[in-house]
Amino acid sequence: MNFYDAFLSGVESGPLSAWASQLPGQIHKGLDKARFGNIPKWQSAIEQLPDISPSSLSLDTATVRIGEVEDINEQQTALFRQQLMLLHPWRKGPFNFFGVAIDTEWRSDWKWDRLVQHITPLKDRYVLDVGCGNGYHCWRMAGSGAASVIGIDPTVVFNMQFQAAQRYINSTSVMVLPAGIDDLPGKLESFDTVFSMGVLYHRRSPIDHIKQLIDCLVRGGELVLETLVIEGDENTVLVPEDRYASMRNVWFIPSIKMLVRWCERCGLSNIRVIDVNQTSVEEQHSTDWMNFHSLKEFLDPGDSNKTIEGYPAPRRAILIAEKE
Repeated sequence: MNFYDAFLSGVESGPLSAWASQLPGQIHKGLDKARFGNIPKWQSAIEQLPDISPSSLSLDTATVRIGEVEDINEQQTALFRQQLMLLHPWRKGPFNFFGVAIDTEWRSDWKWDRLVQHITPLKDRYVLDVGCGNGYHCWRMAGSGAASVIGIDPTVVFNMQFQAAQRYINSTSVMVLPAGIDDLPGKLESFDTVFSMGVLYHRRSPIDHIKQLIDCLVRGGELVLETLVIEGDENTVLVPEDRYASMRNVWFIPSIKMLVRWCERCGLSNIRVIDVNQTSVEEQHSTDWMNFHSLKEFLDPGDSNKTIEGYPAPRRAILIAEKE
């Protein structure tokens, strides 16, 4: 628990005090070695990384850069590549550790570029990133001046990837926790901006998810919601028969008008759709750092506008709204 000690002591008297008493137990459960047998391997990989102070940090560029290639020798470069590869798969990024470039499955910087000019500037804001993965966007939020960024994601290896980066960045304003949205207390109302990107379609009840996100916001706070959408009118929603793009856990894919209606029904105001984009195989692809199947294998080989199941290919929208 040492990794979280400073964070836990800080939240006891801050805006997250209502969550503070539950957090230690949630972190322990989220990193339970009896439930997740690879944790010792991942922790060992992080512990064997060289103890080096980076000469530079860059959190406000497309690649989150930690240190320079000149900071380490050839042997240490090989060690970085070896140990960081043990934390495979790297899905969100890109990152660069002391000259070791991590080519992640997603070009997450493309998504960031689509939204950053449209949202309320993050300077001095308290931010929550739901389903944050390894924290790539959390670092970008901090690079934009956020006062505090909390990311939550229950996938343990992504938390380990964050710990590897935090080992060198040593930020007091960014934390990724092994938790999900259901672990947050109701009516927390502590964040100026809440991001939910790539989560809504994985939830069995999209309305409940939107309400949970709203409960995390202060009055007047901003929700940034990114999700899969399909073409259609205000009555259109796709419920896949089984899988969608090889994913079993996709429940509801709404039209943009339906998505807006959901947000209106939940009480959000000033709703704006600021981007709609069909995901390309350049943006989501297999790499040495994520060598499982990716988007290319999930599309119809004869028609890239369809999934292998025959549904419309992944199309994503970004919506911004405010809590009244």
